[in-house]
Amino acid sequence: MTPLGHCLLYLLIRSLSGTSYNSSHESRKGWSPAPVAPGEMLQTAEGVCTLTGQRLSWWQAQESCDQRFGHLALRPPERAPAPRLPNSVWVGQREAALRRQPQRREHSTAALVFGERTAKKAARLPAALPALAALTACAHVQWDAAATEVATVFSLAAPSVANALQLRAFAEPGGPVRAALVVRGHHAPFSHIFRSDGRWHHVCATWEQRGGRWALFADGRRRAGARGLSAGQPVPPEGVLVLGQDQDSLGGGFSARDAFGGNLTDFHLWDRALSPAQVSRARACAPPPGGLLFQWDPEALDVTPLLLPALPVSLLCPVPSEECPTWNPGPGTKSSELCLHPQPFLCCYSKETYQQLQDFQSWPDQDIISRVNALANATVLLPSPLSEFPRILSLDKASSFMGLLERVLAEEPGPLGPGALLAILNFLRRVAALRAEEQELLTNPLEELGRSFVSVASLALGEQSASAWLSVREVVGGPMTLVMTVQRMASLLSSTLTIAQPQIHIQHRLAGLAVQSLHLRGASVGGHTFTIPGGHPNEPGHIHIPAGEVRRLLKKGLPEVTVIHTWFTSSIFQYALGATSLESQAPGSPEEARTQRSLSTQVGSAILSSEVRDTAGELSTAVTFHLQHQAQSEIILPLPPNSDAGGSWATTGCLVLTLHPDSTTCFCNHSTSFAILLQVYEAQEGPEEDSLLRTLSFVGCGVSLCALVTTFLLFLVAGVPTSERTTIHKNLILSLASAEGFLMTSEWAEANKVACVAVTVAMHLLFLVAFSWMLAEGLLLWSRVVAVRMQPGPRMRLCYAAGWGIPVAIVVITLAMHPQDYVASGHCWLNVHTDAIWAFVGPVLFVLTANTCILVRVVMITVSSTRRHARMLNPPPGLQEKIRFQMWAMVKPVLALLPVLGLTWLFGLLVHINPTWAYAAVGLNSLQGPYIFLVYAVYNGEVQHALRRMAEKKAAEVLRAEQVHLTKASGPWAMALENPTAWDPLRRPVALRGTHGPRISTAFSSIAEPRRPAVELTAFRTSGV
Repeated sequence: MTPLGHCLLYLLIRSLSGTSYNSSHESRKGWSPAPVAPGEMLQTAEGVCTLTGQRLSWWQAQESCDQRFGHLALRPPERAPAPRLPNSVWVGQREAALRRQPQRREHSTAALVFGERTAKKAARLPAALPALAALTACAHVQWDAAATEVATVFSLAAPSVANALQLRAFAEPGGPVRAALVVRGHHAPFSHIFRSDGRWHHVCATWEQRGGRWALFADGRRRAGARGLSAGQPVPPEGVLVLGQDQDSLGGGFSARDAFGGNLTDFHLWDRALSPAQVSRARACAPPPGGLLFQWDPEALDVTPLLLPALPVSLLCPVPSEECPTWNPGPGTKSSELCLHPQPFLCCYSKETYQQLQDFQSWPDQDIISRVNALANATVLLPSPLSEFPRILSLDKASSFMGLLERVLAEEPGPLGPGALLAILNFLRRVAALRAEEQELLTNPLEELGRSFVSVASLALGEQSASAWLSVREVVGGPMTLVMTVQRMASLLSSTLTIAQPQIHIQHRLAGLAVQSLHLRGASVGGHTFTIPGGHPNEPGHIHIPAGEVRRLLKKGLPEVTVIHTWFTSSIFQYALGATSLESQAPGSPEEARTQRSLSTQVGSAILSSEVRDTAGELSTAVTFHLQHQAQSEIILPLPPNSDAGGSWATTGCLVLTLHPDSTTCFCNHSTSFAILLQVYEAQEGPEEDSLLRTLSFVGCGVSLCALVTTFLLFLVAGVPTSERTTIHKNLILSLASAEGFLMTSEWAEANKVACVAVTVAMHLLFLVAFSWMLAEGLLLWSRVVAVRMQPGPRMRLCYAAGWGIPVAIVVITLAMHPQDYVASGHCWLNVHTDAIWAFVGPVLFVLTANTCILVRVVMITVSSTRRHARMLNPPPGLQEKIRFQMWAMVKPVLALLPVLGLTWLFGLLVHINPTWAYAAVGLNSLQGPYIFLVYAVYNGEVQHALRRMAEKKAAEVLRAEQVHLTKASGPWAMALENPTAWDPLRRPVALRGTHGPRISTAFSSIAEPRRPAVELTAFRTSGV
C-alpha cells in the first residue's frame, strides 16, 4: 500500500471513531491507558511511590516494603494516575494492632486419641459416600514420633474397590513425617510434609478425576503434588470412610500393622478440590461450606469403645477473617479485604529518602555485590536499593547464597559502602522473613543457614563500616535494624528445636543468638538465667527471668516455652546512636540540674535481647539484666531500649536496681532489647563522698572491733563469775567482733569469687548470731525489770540453740533456695534484688522491734519507780530536782541499753530516704563497740570486782613469797608454815569476806539521790553467784 493509502485509512478510522485528527483536545474514549509498570515512580502527596510486581497478603506487603527501606502507602495516592493502577491496592495503617503479624485464635474441640497402634480403635462415617470426581480431606494430626511404620490416617473402601482412597504416612526416627495419597489402588510417592515434633499439624489431601491432579498440604503450604494419579475414573460410590484404620474389606478387616498412632481431630471432607486459599481457610478452623460432605462432629461418628471418650483439646488457628484497608482507584473509594488475600501494593518513600537511595547507586562500592552475584550466578544482592526483587527466595537457595556472601565478606574485610550495606541488609531481611514452614524442604540443615546469617551480621557490624552506617542511618534507622533482623532469624530457628536438640547456640565475634526450649516446672524455683559469652550469672553479662514470672506462665497452662536471646557487642552502636532515637531525660532534681550538665549520650554496653514464645506467639515477661559498661562516665543513666516503639530507646517500665562503677543492673516489666546508655555529665561531687564514707566505715569498724576484742579479753582474763548475763554478753561480743572483722576484709575478697561467697556467708551468719544474742539481752532485761523474776532464767542450752542454731538454719535454707543469686554483684553481701536479702532484714527487723518495745517498757518502769521514791524522800525534792531525777532515769537506761540491744541499727533504715543518714548510721554503729566496752567493762561492777580480786590475789602472792623467804632465813617462823591461816594477816581478811552471809543482787537499790537510781541496769547478778 502506498503512503497516500496509509493516510487515507488513518483518516477513515479517526472519522469513524468520532474524533478529529487536528483537535488539540482529543478525546480518549475507547482507548485504555497503559498500566503502571512494576518499579515505575509515581509522585504522590506522601512523596514518591512505586508499584511492585507482586501480589501479597497485607502483612507480607508490609514486610516487602520494609525490605525495600520504604513503607506501605498510608493513604490513597491522590495525585497518582488512577486509571493506570490495578483495581485495588493495599493501604497501610499506623495502628500497632494491625501492624502486628497475623495472630492465632483458640479453637476448642474434641480429639480422638488413638495412642498405641491397635486394630480395636477406629471411627467410621455413618453414611455411605457418593461417587466422587474430586475431593478434599483435611484434619489436624498430632503424630506419634515412635510410630515409624507406615500407618493409615484415613481410608475409603467401596464395594467395587477396597483401596478407593487412603492417606498413608510414617515418621522417620528423629526426622520428618512422610505421607502418600492412594486413589483406586494407585500409590503416589511418599513426600516430606511436616516434622515429627509432637505438635498439631494441619494436613490436607486434594484429588481431581480430570487429569488425575493431586496435592498434599501441610500447615497451609503445598508440600507435594502432580498429575496422572488414577486419572479419568471417579472414586466409586457407596464408599465407607474410616478414620485411623486401613480397610481390607468394606468397613472392616482392620490390622494393628496399618493402624494410626497419635491423635486426630477436626476432620472435614469435600466433594471438590479446594484451592490453596481455601485450604488456608480450613487450616484457620473456618472450613469453606461449599461442597462439604462431612463437618467434624465426634458424636456423629461410629466410634469403637476404646476411642471413647474424646479428649477436649484447644487448637491455635490463624485468623483469616481479619480485614485490612484497601483503596480502589477506579471509583476512588476506600474498602477492605481479608488480610490474607493477595493484593498488589505501593511502596512509598519520603522525597529525601528516595533521593538518598538514588544517590547510593552511584557510590563506588559495587565490587562485593558483583562478586557475590557472579559466584551465585543469580541476583543475590540488589545493585540498586530501588530494584525489583528477582524472584521469590526459598530457604534452600537462601542457605546457599548466604554461605557465598559470608565467604566473600570474610575474604574482603575492607569497609563496606552504603550501597553494599543496604544490599546486605535487604538480603538478610528477605531471609529472616521466610516462613518457617518451608524448613522441611531444605537440603542443608536450617542451623547452617543460621550460622552463616549471624556471621554475615557480625561482619557487617565491623568498625571499618562505621561511616557506611552513619550514611544510611536516616534510611534504615541505624544498626538496631540489624538487631531486629537477627531476632527474626532466631524465631525462624526456634521451629527446628526437638527433644533430641532442645537448644541452638550460635556465636561470632560481634553477634550471637541462643534458642532454647525451657521446661517451666524445672525453672519455677530459681528462674531462668542466660549468660552471654564472657559473662557470669552473678556478674555483668546476664539476663534473668525471675521465678515468679515462670510460675505466672505455669498458671496459664504452659508447660514449655521457647526462650530466644540475641546479643551484640559492636562499637558501631556507640557511633550510630542518633539524638532523635533517644527519649529526653530530665534531671532528677533541682540539685542535679544545678550540679550536672549533660555532655553526650552513647550506647555504653552490649545489646542483649530476650524473647519468650509459645505456639501462639510472643509472651511478655519481666526480666532483670546486668551489663558491663563499655565506656566510662562519671554519672550513668541506664536506658533499656524498646524496639516496639519505632526503634527508639525508652525507659518505660524499667528502673535501675544497682549502679556499680563499671556496670549497671536494671529491671524491666517486659521483654525486648536491652542496653545501657551512658549519659556523660560534668559532676561536681560524688566520688569524694563515696570515698569519705568508705573511710569512715573502715575506721569505725576498726575502732569498734578493738573495743569489742578488749571487752571479751577482759571477761576471760578477769575471771568474771559465770552467769546468764555474762554468758549472753560474751556470745554477743564474740559474734559481733567476728562479724565486723569479716566486714573489714570483704572489700579485699571481691576479687575472688569463692572468697567473696565465703565472706558473705560468714557475715550473714555472724550478724544473725549477734542479733539473736541482742534479743537474748532484751529478754533477760524483761525478766529482771518488767517481770521481776529473780529465779534463774531459761536454760542456757536453749539460749545457745536459739542464738547459734536458728541463724545457722536461716543461712543454710537461704543458700539452698538461692544458690546462684545469693551474693550481690560488685560487693560481698547478700543480693538485694532477690528474696535472699530478707533472710537478713526479716530477722533484724524482728529483733529491733522486740528490743524497742522492751526498752520503752523498761524506761516507763524506771520513770515510775523514780517518782515513787522521790515522794518518799524527806524533805521532798523541789520541782527542778524531780525533773532532773526523771530525766536521768529516762536517759540512763537508753544510753546503757541502746548499743547492747542493737537499736542503733535502726538508723540504717533511713539511708534510702536521705544519704545524710548514712553518716549517722556509720557513726552510731561504729560507737557500738566502744559503748559496750565502757558500759559492760569499764563501769561494770562485776568486772571491777574481778579486777580488784585479781590485784589483791597478786599482792597476797607477792607478800607470801616474801614471808617464805624470811622463814628460810629465821627458824621461829618455820612453824608458821604449817598453819598459814593463823599467821597470815592478809589472807585472813580475804577468807572472811565470804562469811558475812549470802551475796545479794545489786540489780535494785533505793533511790535517795541521782547517783543511786531506783533500777540499776548495768550490773545484773543472780543470788548465789
